[in-house]
Amino acid sequence: MRTNADSQPNIGRAEMEILRYISDHHPVSVREVADRVCAGKGQVRTTALNVMERLREKGYLKRRKANGIFQYSPSVPRAELLRSLVREFVNRTLGGSLSPFVAYLTQEGKLSAGELAELRALVKELDREKPKE
Repeated sequence: MRTNADSQPNIGRAEMEILRYISDHHPVSVREVADRVCAGKGQVRTTALNVMERLREKGYLKRRKANGIFQYSPSVPRAELLRSLVREFVNRTLGGSLSPFVAYLTQEGKLSAGELAELRALVKELDREKPKE
């Protein structure tokens, strides 16, 4: 997968749904993705194949042949993928500013106690890493 956030290809809603499924269930065949993700929407196997190949061309998926069937897996671990997608969202949608995202979390985000504790720990870590002015 490309690492430069400026050159990373956009990912659409259908691609995201399929990428999430593959990330959670890999390795998977086109048939499995079509049966689990696309069938409920009236989409056919070729739709799944086209989306999966687009994701592979963009660098999000890799494939290998096993027993005569292509099996697809994410190109990077899930945590790295999520960081990359968040980076893309912040850069492209929010113009690189985290302020709108933080405002969303404080006004509309439904954070569990565990998530809130995790955020506090991250902020403490950022404070420790920030150079003193």
